[in-house]
Formats: sequence, structure tokens, C-alpha cells
Amino acid sequence: MLAEAATHTGLVRQNNEDAYILIPELQLYGVADGMGGHAAGEVASSLAVDALVKYIQRNAGSAQPEKVLAGAVQHANREIYRQAQKEPSRAGMGTTLSVVWVFESTVYLAHVGDSRIYLFRNDTLKLLTKDHSFVGEMMRNGNMTQEEAQHHPQRNLLTRALGIEQDVLVDTDRVSLKEQDTLLLCTDGLSSLLSSEEICQVLSNPDNLSSKLNVLIDLALKRGGHDNITVLLVQNT
Repeated sequence: MLAEAATHTGLVRQNNEDAYILIPELQLYGVADGMGGHAAGEVASSLAVDALVKYIQRNAGSAQPEKVLAGAVQHANREIYRQAQKEPSRAGMGTTLSVVWVFESTVYLAHVGDSRIYLFRNDTLKLLTKDHSFVGEMMRNGNMTQEEAQHHPQRNLLTRALGIEQDVLVDTDRVSLKEQDTLLLCTDGLSSLLSSEEICQVLSNPDNLSSKLNVLIDLALKRGGHDNITVLLVQNT
């Protein structure tokens, strides 16, 4: 299993409010995209990844992986919520969180928000998560095209995020992993600017993971880089 990640502040934002998880010894990978004023977004995403990793380190093997992973996301949610309640300057802070935990040939997923997890297999890209966002729901209902979503003034409005309420609904799933499969995790700084076809084209190239990461981020920057950009690739060798 090979894994690499890259993150970029982008061309508009002053701070990078994204965070990621890359722990090969646990086969645990994830991305988080924080939100909130006064640098609270950075705090929220950092809290999310730290709380999740520590929970899994303490509880791995205590139950089925999917239950442990969902519990870890709930724990992260409560940690962010508790900090937001305690510190007035961080009120309303939150974050997305999209995580995969690999066990041999099975990938367990947990997801909240509009960051994404894709599976690239046999030159085909499949989205494994649903965007918990206003435009995401409009697209699923057939009321908005992808192009309209990219330019909609409420494209950043989330319908679900960690830290906003004491409890959060976590999407979970599992998929079988085959040889040469690649998982791509990213924040919306990438997915809002690149189409699935463009991402697929980059992943189809025989370059190494680092080169593919650089190409993806460069493409997003050329499109304006209006948000932080974080991309993580996991290849089953």
C-alpha cells in the first residue's frame, strides 16, 4: 500500500483550514476542511483529525472496524462542539471529515460534509460519498447541474458538519479493494474546480503518486485556487 498527501493554501485564502490523516501503520487516511472565523476553522479540522486518531488508537480491535470508525467520528464531533461551547471566539466552528480505514482487502469509510472519497479502478472513477451541502442536495434532486453548482453563491453552505451540534449523523460504508485500486480523498478546493473526467485523466497517467498530486493541485490553482486544496492518494499495490 502506497500513500501520499499534499495540501495548498490556494490563491485567495490567507490560512489553510484543511487537515489530513496519513498513518500507514494503521492504514488510516482522511481529510478535513474546517470552517469558522478567527482561525476557528483551523482549530476545528485539527481537533477532528487528532481526536479521531487517538480514539482509534485506543479502541482498535474492541469492536467491528465500522463501529470503531463511526464512534471515532462521533467522538471528534463532541470534542469540537465542547471546545466551541467553552470558547466564545470559536462558537459555530465546524469541519468536514472523510476517512478511510483499510483492513486487508476491505476499506471502511466514514464521512460528514462535502469533502470527498473516490475509488479509481480500471480507468474509471467512482464517487463513494455524498456531499452534505445545499448544492449537493440540489444536484441529487435534479434541480441543479454540476456547472451551476460550481458557480452558485451558496456552494459552500453545508447541511451537515462536525462540531455544529452535540451529535452528528455519520455516513458509513465499506468497499472491497482490488489490486492497483487507488483511493482519492480531497477537500472541495479540488472537487469544486475539477471534473471527474479531469481527475480520472490524471490518475490514468503512469506517474508516481507525488506527481499526480502535484498535477491535480496545479490544475486547481490554474482554475483560480479560491479555496484551500488538500488531496490524498492511497494505492493498493
